[in-house]
Amino acid sequence: MPVVSGSSGRDVAISLAPLMGMQYIELESRRFPDGEGYVRVPSDAIDAVRSEPVVLVSNTYPDSGIVNTVLLLEAIAEVRRGNLSNLKGEEPQNMEDVGSGVYLAIPYYGYSRQDKRFSKGEAVSARVIADILARGCDGIAILDLHEPAVLKDMEVPIEFVSSMPEIAELLQSEVSPDFVLSPDKGAISRATEVAGLIGCDFSYLEKTRIDAHTIEHTPKDLDVGGKVVAIVDDMISTGGTICRASDALRRQGATEVHAACTHGLFTGGAILRLANHVDGVHSTDSLPNPRAVVSAAPALARGLKRLMS
Repeated sequence: MPVVSGSSGRDVAISLAPLMGMQYIELESRRFPDGEGYVRVPSDAIDAVRSEPVVLVSNTYPDSGIVNTVLLLEAIAEVRRGNLSNLKGEEPQNMEDVGSGVYLAIPYYGYSRQDKRFSKGEAVSARVIADILARGCDGIAILDLHEPAVLKDMEVPIEFVSSMPEIAELLQSEVSPDFVLSPDKGAISRATEVAGLIGCDFSYLEKTRIDAHTIEHTPKDLDVGGKVVAIVDDMISTGGTICRASDALRRQGATEVHAACTHGLFTGGAILRLANHVDGVHSTDSLPNPRAVVSAAPALARGLKRLMS
């Protein structure tokens, strides 16, 4: 039973395969000089892809990742349908259709923050992407989706999984926080879970959304004097919210502030910016990044096993 990937998601796929008791196979994925993508199921992988259910690990980020994932799903589906017709005349050209059995594991789901229509005329991009992907698979496991409600009533089953247990384990062993903070109410379930697993207090910042691009956070008095604090969120992009929260925590007496997230995007010099405000940054490897210290594979394995049971 194979776990496959293109270039996106390779490291997670390699870690996932033994957890699933499956074999890892890398599919061919590259770019033409003009930037367009090319994918292929190698000849020596065709039997494995046809013999048993297949798990494709692939991110939908950046935009090229969406196209790459769609092409990989189609290539796998064609092989499973037995459509191997090709201009080179390589045999066999056609084989028996082996039926369904393609599952998609998405470590980082791009466009996840566009989960509502804030102004008329907008596309709810998170749903649009999911509808496209669902046409090519029999089930999807998504790691720490920003707002799962946007994908309810999909045509295929969706398993929403979280790396918070693994993040809590890392924080407890490496940081020993006394307090866990969520950047807003929306992420409070993650902070609650991490705090509960560690056995410490938690709270959140008040957040006001001005528009689709602007959010204001209101500091609040917190009992953090002399404490080590971990700020936990699903993703860190520019790091601005983390930096402002850290400054407020230090003014209230926190001795150390750490940031932890599932998805480390770290855009626009975020790593350097965070280094000036927090004592440590801890992320999973859902996206390649220099602060990836937690594997995304165990959480995805939990979801995939439920999908395939």
